[in-house]
Amino acid sequence: MESLGRTKDIATQIKNPDLVKRRHRQIVDAAVQLFIKQGFHKTTTRQIAAAAGFSIGSLYEYITSKEDILYLVCDAIHAEVESGVSAAMTRAAGGRNSLAEVIREYFLVCHQMSDHILLIYQETQSLPPQWRKKVLESEVRITGIFVEVLAHLVSTGDSPYLSERTIELLAHNISVLGHMWTFRRWFLARHYSIEDYIELQTEFLLGLSR
Repeated sequence: MESLGRTKDIATQIKNPDLVKRRHRQIVDAAVQLFIKQGFHKTTTRQIAAAAGFSIGSLYEYITSKEDILYLVCDAIHAEVESGVSAAMTRAAGGRNSLAEVIREYFLVCHQMSDHILLIYQETQSLPPQWRKKVLESEVRITGIFVEVLAHLVSTGDSPYLSERTIELLAHNISVLGHMWTFRRWFLARHYSIEDYIELQTEFLLGLSR
């Protein structure tokens, strides 16, 4: 994983922000695979330190608890998803195609990061309240990208009038349908390719915005 979000949220003993960001990335890269394979509770900080190439003492110079690491992992996952969707918005040609392109990019990111997204849903409850709140805020921020695209389509006349409440609900529909591929892939992947899924769900979502 390459993207990291708000590493400054985590208290560290190191004052160099660039070094902290690099070390947090190493910790996240090591921890995410361990969490996916073993689960958060069965993974120890000593295992994470070894996988990251740190001593346990060095690890605690950059974090204060295993929950800090879980938050960094969740934040990095959300940052990567948000980066992919934002890039799709930049590339979009405009009109209703822009919504289809953003949906496609988002669903592909969800497909590529299925294990990571599932990890967030399984383990978010293990976070202390202040970290859990920030993870949920990240979910809402990603949904806000879809709100922005839909509102733009309405303002340019490329979509019929939709109320703010309808736009918000439709944006949440897009968000959840991307995650559905993660939750139901044990069934869906036996009957649909990711391309089939994107095509059918895009038709459904664009129909809702007509």
